[in-house]
Amino acid sequence: MRYSRDMRGYGETTPDPQWPGGARIAVQIVVNYEEGGENSIEHGDAASEAFLSEIIGAQPWPGKRHWNMESIYDYGARSGFWRLHRLLKDIPVTVYGVATALERCPEQVAAMQQAGWEIATHGLKWIDYRDIPREVEAEHIAQAIELHTRVTGERPHGFYQGRTSMNTVELGCEEGGFAYLADTIADELPYWHVHQGRPQLMVPYTMDANDMRFSSGQGFGTGTDFFDYLRDSFDILYAEGAAGAPKMMSIGLHCRLAGRPGRAMAIQRFLDHARSHDGVWFASRLDIARHWAEHHPYQPRDRASQMDRDAFVAKFGGIYEHSPFIAERVWDAEMGAVHDSAGGLAGRMAQVFRAASDAERLGVLVAHPDLAGKLAAAKRLTAESTQEQASAGLDALTDAERTEFTRLNDAYTGKHGFPFIIAVRDHDKASILAAMQARVDNDTTTERAEAERQVMRIAELRLKEVLK
Repeated sequence: MRYSRDMRGYGETTPDPQWPGGARIAVQIVVNYEEGGENSIEHGDAASEAFLSEIIGAQPWPGKRHWNMESIYDYGARSGFWRLHRLLKDIPVTVYGVATALERCPEQVAAMQQAGWEIATHGLKWIDYRDIPREVEAEHIAQAIELHTRVTGERPHGFYQGRTSMNTVELGCEEGGFAYLADTIADELPYWHVHQGRPQLMVPYTMDANDMRFSSGQGFGTGTDFFDYLRDSFDILYAEGAAGAPKMMSIGLHCRLAGRPGRAMAIQRFLDHARSHDGVWFASRLDIARHWAEHHPYQPRDRASQMDRDAFVAKFGGIYEHSPFIAERVWDAEMGAVHDSAGGLAGRMAQVFRAASDAERLGVLVAHPDLAGKLAAAKRLTAESTQEQASAGLDALTDAERTEFTRLNDAYTGKHGFPFIIAVRDHDKASILAAMQARVDNDTTTERAEAERQVMRIAELRLKEVLK
């Protein structure tokens, strides 16, 4: 079974984004413009809006207008937007603009454009798409692009639906005209997503450094709470950037939420804090997308999780010595992007090995050759074993060393019923010989457990050679 989610990402070591000027952090601020695009009977919807407002726990009013809810959204357009505009007009900002909201607010659109802000599409309407049929959502995306282009004079380069369905990202990829999609919270750096063989750049968004938490029961209570969270997020990301692993920090704002006076002060304090540091790149999402596409273009690569069964077994069947059943069972189980790395695939193979029967595990042990034994002398080792033994100098023994290895091999196998196994790439000739001399006298239960550990370590090292 193929597992669609990528739980690995960049792994332990993230790529250097090479931000302009060697910046230690990219700060990206989003102003969500939804006012006039929310659910409302006057907009042709079945009920009033109930999401992201001062009315925590609000419920839709079917067939009725909700005066308080509408006036909260009106505040965002009439007052909150202009406060955020005054604070941010000198910074590269991305607007997530709901197309019908932009259409109803031409003065605000003009102010966005005069400030040089990027206006990405936030969909046609500010509605929940989880139960909307795929073809209807696709049509809404097309209508959003058309309306956005009429209102702003330019088609949007970025797309953020927000209240997504399981089809949203696929539809954004299939539309084919976006420099980036933002419906992901999966990382702190852009990444390439492949859909139907075509790469699509994803520029992740945030739900934590986001004023939407003012509208939830377990979120920010005061502007100070919000500032503290933004400052702490900035500080740790800035420190990571100074240590050689720069990231991007996303901040999400809403006119009707962060535009309130007591919350806007948090934005001003954060800007003062960020500006007091060198090496900070304020950027729009389109700036970041274009930079990433230039400096980290999509590089196609073979992925173990995408191979057919025959090809997978042919490539990885020898990782466990003469035991292709391990690779077969790995492929037959759940596989995903996490198994495309040496560590991930080694972990899954080890799981399969541990789950094998006692007889099967013993068979894997017995399949291993003696160190510097008869098979090596006859040049009948597998390619992997040949390289491994040569790496420790076991292909160049003195007569005395060969005699001692033969004696210990015979003694060990005679006592325990399987050959002495050690990950030779972790050792040199002397330490291997010392280990043999020490382990030959152990009881078989102890040696069986150690041999199995060594088999899994050998597999890990082999995979690191194969999946560089």
